[in-house]
Amino acid sequence: MWIDVTQTLTNDIANWPGDEPFQFKLSATKEETGSVNIGSISTSTHIGTHMDAPFHFDNDGIKIHEIDVNRLIGEATLVEFIGEKLITRELLEHVDIKGTIVMIKTKYEARSDVFPDTVPVLTEDAIAYLSSIGIKVFGIDVPSVDEIDSKTLDNHHAFNRYDIINIENLLLENVTQGYYDFIGLPLNIVGADGSPIRAVIAKKGE
Repeated sequence: MWIDVTQTLTNDIANWPGDEPFQFKLSATKEETGSVNIGSISTSTHIGTHMDAPFHFDNDGIKIHEIDVNRLIGEATLVEFIGEKLITRELLEHVDIKGTIVMIKTKYEARSDVFPDTVPVLTEDAIAYLSSIGIKVFGIDVPSVDEIDSKTLDNHHAFNRYDIINIENLLLENVTQGYYDFIGLPLNIVGADGSPIRAVIAKKGE
């Protein structure tokens, strides 16, 4: 059975400070049109569960429509590092990671309406290790792979150097460590720096 690990987009979901908040509204109602309801949305491309394209932090980086969707569907390992502030190579080496996708769960409760002041991050050595074992997609349950106040975005650049696409704000509170099939696809927006995604996982062997 597939499990949705995507934050629900609502008008009170927390957005990055300074970004355009998410808003859904009915632009026209069935009563007004005589036939249909018509909705519209406005939002940052980095709202909720989303994928960064390298163009987000590098003017020469590929854009969201240029990411190969084949790497976004595959076998994944979900790892729990609850309460860790710094995720190191040594921590990762103690986990049997299978597949080309890894997800890290750092908390038991998700508050999509609250933007955090701090988030756990990986060391660059940890990112290099993930690359060395064949990881192509990295996902985490917080809004950034860098510290919230970072301007240099060192980890974003490191993931790109090691050819790893990063996904942020996965909803992992109701799933446990183990092996899964994963699908996480962005909207096919030409020229975009990122996109909300719909991510689902299915436990291997079930």
